Amino acid sequence: MSKPILKAYKFRLYPTDDQQVYFAKSFGCARFIWNRMLADKINHYKLHKESLKNTPAQYKKEFEWLKEVDSLALANVQINLQRAFQSFFKSPTFGFPNFKHKGKKDSYTTNNQKGTIAVGLNRIKLPKIGHIKANIDRKTTGLVKSATITKTATGKYFVSILVETVAVDLPKTQSNIGIDLGLTDFIVLSDGTKIANPKFLARLQGKLAKAQRILSKRARVAKAANRKLSESCNYQKQNTNVAKIHERIRNTRTDFLHKTSFNIVKNHDIIAIEDLNVKGLLKNHKLAKAIADSSWSTFTNMLTYKADWYGKTVIKVDRWYPSSKTCSCCGHILGKGELKLSDRAWVCKICLTQHHRDINASINILNEGLRCLQTLKKTLGSRVLAW
Repeated sequence: MSKPILKAYKFRLYPTDDQQVYFAKSFGCARFIWNRMLADKINHYKLHKESLKNTPAQYKKEFEWLKEVDSLALANVQINLQRAFQSFFKSPTFGFPNFKHKGKKDSYTTNNQKGTIAVGLNRIKLPKIGHIKANIDRKTTGLVKSATITKTATGKYFVSILVETVAVDLPKTQSNIGIDLGLTDFIVLSDGTKIANPKFLARLQGKLAKAQRILSKRARVAKAANRKLSESCNYQKQNTNVAKIHERIRNTRTDFLHKTSFNIVKNHDIIAIEDLNVKGLLKNHKLAKAIADSSWSTFTNMLTYKADWYGKTVIKVDRWYPSSKTCSCCGHILGKGELKLSDRAWVCKICLTQHHRDINASINILNEGLRCLQTLKKTLGSRVLAW
């Protein structure tokens, strides 16, 4: 079985000096339109108590340099700003739209119209700029919809090509699995498999701290000399070094999460996982850094969309389900205070079975997930719900 999906391919770009200038103009215009439209909306609402329907075309008369860049890039800014407001009013978890700052996340998005975006052999064609040298390390399949060009804090250029393609279901393995998320082990599976937590941030924490101390010192030196940080070459060099460390941590973590999530989806048909309140767990200041480094939410999202692509099922078990305190053999549930966080193993008082805390939890998560799935099948008939 196959289904239409939207898939993004990310490639490294190597623009010429002239192309870098055009990218800088596009980033600046997109940032300017976002900030100007947002500011005008805020001021108009304060005065008239109603929303302002403004468009990028209204600003081109006053600022003619906006015509130098791709008009679709500015149109996408308007769409993204509208989505930001819709998300803010729809759910309290989304904050109010913020103003954008130069160098923090420079990017713009353009659409494919009549072949204006194309991926070739070590070349990518973009509107109003033509062909750009790129590292095409894999083949793209499908109809190109849009392209997002970004510049990282380390000065690298990337393009994300969004295509509409078809995903084919992976072969069924007749295997179901439960997943318990942790900090000592990244995940523990119900079949006893443990995947260690790489702790990407912790491994480079010392190097990062040293680089940040040097950066802080150079900022003080520039301030003492009455120079702006943008004018201090030493500060800018060290700022790039700090950004490179952050980039290395982010890239290695993302690669690990992609490979781990795909292997689980490939080898199992039904995947049960806890629906953890990660935002609430981050309020624990003793564990917040370790939890953030593990990226549980990102891993769960990857499992979800990959399972949907390839015909597998992900079930999220209620976060209040006592997976660690329940005996997977007889179903006995420990009382309050009987199982501490430091207890990695325990013995059931009823059936005398000795349990490894995380393996027992993953087995219970699988059993609870299968039970929830059976309930949904009875409720919805032949339809199977996958999150």
